[in-house]
Amino acid sequence: MTTEREPLDDHPAGTARARLPLTADELAHEIRSGGQPDDELFDLFLPFQLRMASGVYWTPLAVAARAATWFAELGVTSVVDIGSGAGKFCVAAALGGAARFVGLEHRPRLVAAAGRLARLFRVDDRVQFVEGILDPSTAPAADAYYLYNPFAENRFGPESHLDDDVELGEDRYQRDIAAAEELLRRARPGTYVVTYNDFGGEVPAGYVQIRADHTLPNLLRMWHKSVAT
Repeated sequence: MTTEREPLDDHPAGTARARLPLTADELAHEIRSGGQPDDELFDLFLPFQLRMASGVYWTPLAVAARAATWFAELGVTSVVDIGSGAGKFCVAAALGGAARFVGLEHRPRLVAAAGRLARLFRVDDRVQFVEGILDPSTAPAADAYYLYNPFAENRFGPESHLDDDVELGEDRYQRDIAAAEELLRRARPGTYVVTYNDFGGEVPAGYVQIRADHTLPNLLRMWHKSVAT
């Protein structure tokens, strides 16, 4: 239940279970009200290993809030997060706006964790997660696509990988970059693309950068596809 203040999993052996300072409902209310809670408070609702990875892998709440504002201002009603991980961006951005979100993620355990997060924060009516690799021919269509440098893990050393459950490496990196660029080329005119810390490839011709935020830890940018390519 979201009224529980217990963390979602045990802490490492030898440490006591801590009580959460806010319930999921309380934290959701703060985000919906335009507050800026600490990421650490939100991350407490993630399993321990995913919580520890948040600073490297998951979108900060301030970034999700800014993206949600942009989506609302531009009338974006559907968003696909490419490489959605533990679901933090989709859930936080859904709390900050009214758009619907689909997260595409290749690790089954992250899809499961993200689905649980959406249910805890009561946004599972507008947020769903699907398992799979990026394929331009089958990727969900949307008003906007979000990419937080989703393929960079391929270039991390093994000690920095989340796990070894999926293929990682330079070959996979090049395939995913090519797939992302192809997806954006195929997208219909009017599509928006939001990147945080870029995505490793090039936004294709036909897109115009319309917004940028340099105040966040990394650069957040938005493009609009004005012509068919």
